[in-house]
Amino acid sequence: MDNLSDTLKKLKITAVDKTEDSLEGCLDCLLQALAQNNTETSEKIQASGILQLFASLLTPQSSCKAKVANIIAEVAKNEFMRIPCVDAGLISPLVQLLNSKDQEVLLQTGRALGNICYDSQSSKEQFASTNIAEELVKLFKKQIEHDKREMIFEVLAPLAENDAIKLQLVEAGLVECLLEIVQQKVDSDKEDDITELKTGSDLMVLLLLGDESMQKLFEGGKGSVFQRVLSWIPSNNHQLQLAGALAIANFARNDANCIHMVDNGIVEKLMDLLDRHVEDGNVTVQHAALSALRNLAIPVINKAKMLSAGVTEAVLKFLKSEMPPVQFKLLGTLRMLIDAQAEAAEQLGKNVKLVERLVEWCEAKDHAGVMGESNRLLSALIRHSKSKDVIKTIVQSGGIKHLVTMATSEHVIMQNEALVALALIAALELGTAEKDLESAKLVQILHRLLADERSAPEIKYNSMVLICALMGSECLHKEVQDLAFLDVVSKLRSHENKSVAQQASLTEQRLTVES
Repeated sequence: MDNLSDTLKKLKITAVDKTEDSLEGCLDCLLQALAQNNTETSEKIQASGILQLFASLLTPQSSCKAKVANIIAEVAKNEFMRIPCVDAGLISPLVQLLNSKDQEVLLQTGRALGNICYDSQSSKEQFASTNIAEELVKLFKKQIEHDKREMIFEVLAPLAENDAIKLQLVEAGLVECLLEIVQQKVDSDKEDDITELKTGSDLMVLLLLGDESMQKLFEGGKGSVFQRVLSWIPSNNHQLQLAGALAIANFARNDANCIHMVDNGIVEKLMDLLDRHVEDGNVTVQHAALSALRNLAIPVINKAKMLSAGVTEAVLKFLKSEMPPVQFKLLGTLRMLIDAQAEAAEQLGKNVKLVERLVEWCEAKDHAGVMGESNRLLSALIRHSKSKDVIKTIVQSGGIKHLVTMATSEHVIMQNEALVALALIAALELGTAEKDLESAKLVQILHRLLADERSAPEIKYNSMVLICALMGSECLHKEVQDLAFLDVVSKLRSHENKSVAQQASLTEQRLTVES
């Protein structure tokens, strides 16, 4: 470390007149210093201004290009060095070196590029203004060797996380290369080919995460890329089935695409795929196919079509799954499907097996996502069906206490869904539910929500609607009288929100009459 500053001074001179031997010695010295203390050495390298000189040592003629690339790879392990590497103009010469025949040069160049763009948003943005996308795709088309392709993949993957670069890669023809790889490797059982198939299809899905690149490849559902991806779903290769389903989930990010896909029979393909994975199926494929169905069910016009295609039955086959990611997507898909679909909500809400499983999942403390989705689906079954039979099924399965707990959620949308469902229960089946509502301490919770200044206006409004509905039960009515509700409610008559103020006046009258 002591003679580091001397080395850097010496390097500045030798880098310019390119004295081979002393240059090699200086570079070895730097690599040693980096191995001892990477951060401190990197700081000194940056302060010395030597980075700017590295570009001239990365030419194809330079004998020390591998060492220089290695040094760049080492310093770029530090977040603070990534932008300076881009500013020093190192990207372009590094990309050019990917044409090299020398394995060591390739290895170090790949490491350097990979580290510079690793996890750094700003360096990716700077990459977007170079022609790296075009260069890498050109290079990729030329490569036949597996190792070289893998290395280019390793540089492409982090770069493709940037939306602007996604689009550049698509425009440079990367997708066609990837589709070709898939076609070549799909039936091979050689390990290298399996790796390449996975990397290629994963990268394809990553490109579809950008809105512009996705829309460009969808081409109104006529795109050859979209058609090819569709053909992956019925394949016998799990990796392709997975990539196909994930790609559909990504194409299904706007209503127009979703409507087009449902009208063109994608649902049946996904249901067939799920069917092949019911018994001891592949969890990632199940998760991806359910994600795609959930997204497709978002547009209102698709819901009835998907219901009549039998999607609920296909999805319910996975009720016995013990995998939280699959449970989560299953719940989300059902919740999307029954939105404003009264008949479907009633049918599902009377399905005792489903309701019992939901109640069980409402207690999945380790999996907040599954717990939240189960609560939301319970509430949705009541809100969309407005059916006495559904409420009775939920009461008998022990679901009431979960809806009451949900009213105290930190998410206003969930609180609200719970209060609306509870108000329907109180209006339609108060006699059946009153014992459970009492033991879940609903009245005390409503008092807390009304007294709390932080409660959102719609929470206050729906809590008062619910209080009025509970007055029909003797035991709950008594609880309302025992807790000074009049004080809290009369304060809300001057609430800035008109609906809250109006509901407060009505509730106050009701409480006064009934007292």
